[in-house]
This record gives sequence, structure tokens and C-alpha cells, in this order.
Amino acid sequence: MRYVKLGCFSLILLAATANAEWLEASGDHFVIYSDQDEVVVKRFAERLERFHGAMTYLFAKPQTKPGPSNRVTVFVVSSKSKVRKVTGTKNRFVAGMYIPRAGSSVAVIPRVRGASKYELSGTTILYHEYAHHFMIASLTARAYPRWFTEGFAEFFAGVKFKEDGSVLLGAPATYRNAELVYAPEVPMRKFLDFDGGAEEKKFTYDAFYGQSWVLFHYVQMAPERKGQLSEYQRKLASGESALQAAASAFGDLERLEDDMDAYMRRRKLSAMVVDATALAITPILVRKLRPGEAAMLPVMVESKVGVSREEALDLLPEAREVSARSRHDSAVRSALAEAESDAGKDDAATAAADSALAIDPKNINAHIQKGYALAHKVESGALPQESWKDVRDQFIKANKIENDHPVPLVQFYLSFLKQGEQPTKNAIAGLEWAMQLAPFDASLRWLVAEQMVADERYSAAAQ
Repeated sequence: MRYVKLGCFSLILLAATANAEWLEASGDHFVIYSDQDEVVVKRFAERLERFHGAMTYLFAKPQTKPGPSNRVTVFVVSSKSKVRKVTGTKNRFVAGMYIPRAGSSVAVIPRVRGASKYELSGTTILYHEYAHHFMIASLTARAYPRWFTEGFAEFFAGVKFKEDGSVLLGAPATYRNAELVYAPEVPMRKFLDFDGGAEEKKFTYDAFYGQSWVLFHYVQMAPERKGQLSEYQRKLASGESALQAAASAFGDLERLEDDMDAYMRRRKLSAMVVDATALAITPILVRKLRPGEAAMLPVMVESKVGVSREEALDLLPEAREVSARSRHDSAVRSALAEAESDAGKDDAATAAADSALAIDPKNINAHIQKGYALAHKVESGALPQESWKDVRDQFIKANKIENDHPVPLVQFYLSFLKQGEQPTKNAIAGLEWAMQLAPFDASLRWLVAEQMVADERYSAAAQ
């Protein structure tokens, strides 16, 4: 899939693969790939599941198990510098990345290891980003001001895991200490405005995230501010602007700023503890990747994170070489199909997908890649317009294998638009169900909103 620019990641993973065995740790909500010790990988997977379980318990959400493809895939690389190579950024503050995407949410973080409490680690960034993921999926569909969304994520990013199995939420974000002390603050009214001053940045690095954590923690945990955060959300829901809602719920904003400064200086702050008995965590399954899978992992990572057509063409020889050595591995052949599809080689992608399905008829990625290849051929004119029916049939096959995979639902709907036809009621219903499965995907939300406008369902579209 093509989404973001990616650097030369293959060499990074191949170097590690030569010296270590790659493991896959699977839970209900996460799949982790790492070459670290099995005990470390399994413990990390368990902590991620406990983190999800604690947030679910706190917000009184039902403990549901998503479809296999709706889990977050986490790739663990050797260092923060390797993460920056993956993202193609020169920003030295980047220590991890996360892409929330329907059917293929992916995170890349450095190796799980002990870090200073004053250091922003890759795992902390993952907790922060997953908190965003959870918030969008769980809270009422509404646009929240930037300080609220970042404060929410920062509040949960400092999660602590106790030996008795309990989870502590809202621990002090000590990794924000330096910016709170030394970085320029965002003026209060600008901070509380909807975009938090993001469009008027004069500094490349300020105290916005630290301020967001302080305010969210303060109005969430301080007894003297009890109920104000809920009131703030109600004011927003009633249509008040971000500043109006803040003044209505929190009172005098100058006093609020002073109270935040005093709160930050308190010697002790409260936190929430979720008891282990409230967490229903299923066992983590750990397996060693087959030799072909391990060799193909660099290709898989690049495909999942995102490559341009040019980058895909550069990657293709490696994908073909690995696949030639593992012709009887369905996962490897499926990864080749994705690489061929990314490179625009539709016939080769179809052939690779068919070979994967001959080995494992339920390989969902192979079905999807075959559907993409067929759609590309119809769009390019290599197949007649009547073949859109074959494209839809292919995504129906994928849907039957994994009913709650959002991608076949979205692609089934899009096939009508690409053909220049009105989507059927069934296609529209499938699209909206896909959004329920992956509410964190902004592009999918926009697609649903456009269809709602076309159907003159303006209130639903606005929400």
C-alpha cells in the first residue's frame, strides 16, 4: 500500500536478521515482530494488552476482540535512529511512529529496553499514539481541541505496570519536565483555542505537550476541579467554541493558569489504579518466524508502512529473490503479491496471489492483493469495464474469509465509484460498517461523510 515515504529499511532489518531470530507475539489487539528475547517480547505484548484492557475498563467499554486484521502491528527495530530512517525524518526528537489505518494500523519503535524516566522512549510514544487510537474509537464522535486530544494521550502515555498485574494510569509525565521548565510556553488563550496555536508556531519545540498533560491531569484528578472536565465536554457538544467551553467549565482562565503552575509544583499527584482482576487478558502466543518469513520481513515492513511507486520498484528484486527461495510459503508469496502490486506489476501480483491462495485458500492478504491488481487492470484499460464485477467478486471472497476486515468493504464500495456508478445500498452499508470497525482512519471517515452528503444525510455527515 502506498501512503508515506520510506527510507532504505531493508538493510536495517536484514542486518539484525543475520544475528537473531525474529519472533511474532500475538494478542487480541496487537501483533509484535521483534528479534529480542522471547521473554522480553512476550512481556511487552502482555503490557500492551493490559494497557488496552485498563483503558477499556476505565471508560466502561465492552471487552471486545477485533478481527485479526484490525489489530495494531508493531515492528521493533534496533534504535531510535533506525526509526528516523523509516520515517525519512531528520527530526532528532522522533523516537517512534504510528499510522492508524483501516485494516493495517502499524507502529515502528526502537527495541524495548529500560530508559531514564526523563527520556521519551519509543514505548511511551506507542502508548501515547495508541491512546489517540483508543480515544477516537471509543469516545463520542466529535472534534476535540488540540490540547484535549494531546492531554488525553499524555495522561495515558505514562502508564505503569505493577508486578501484581495491576495498571497505574496518569503517572507523572516526567519526560516532559525539561520542556515545562525551559521551553517557551504557549500563551493560555492561544493554548486553549481549538488548534492550540499550531498554525502560528514561532518555535520549533515548545511546551505545548507538557502544558496539555498538566491541564488534563489537573482537571481530571484534582478534587477541587471535580466534574469540570465532563462539563467542558458537554459545553463543546452544545456548540460552544473551545475558548467559551473552557471559560464556562474552568472559570477564570488567568487563575486556571496560576493553578496549573501550582499543581505542577506539588510533591505528590494522584493516579488511577486498575486492579488485575478487572483485566481479562488472553494468553500471548509467540512463534518463531519461518526462514522465508524472516527473510521477507524487510519487504513486509516497507509495504505495510508505505512506499512510493519508485521505491516499490527498487524493492521488487529483493522480494522476488526471497520468494524464489520460499515458493511453498503462503505468507511469503502474499508479501510478494503486495510488492508486485505496489510496483504496478498487476499480472505478476495476480500470479503471486494465486500461488499464495493455492497453498492457503484463506490467506486474506493474498485475496486483497488480487483484488487490487484486478482493479488496477480495469482502471488502466487492460480489462474491460465489465470486469468490475470480477473485482467486486474478489473482495466478496475476502469478506467471507474475514467478515470484519474493513478493506474489502471499502474496496467493494469504491469499485462502484471507479466504474462511475451509484453505490448500492449494500455497498454503502458496508462502507459505514467499515468506519465502525476502524473509526480512527480519517480518510475513511471523510469517505463516509462524502457519501452521507450525497445521500442528503447532512446531520450525520456533519457529526
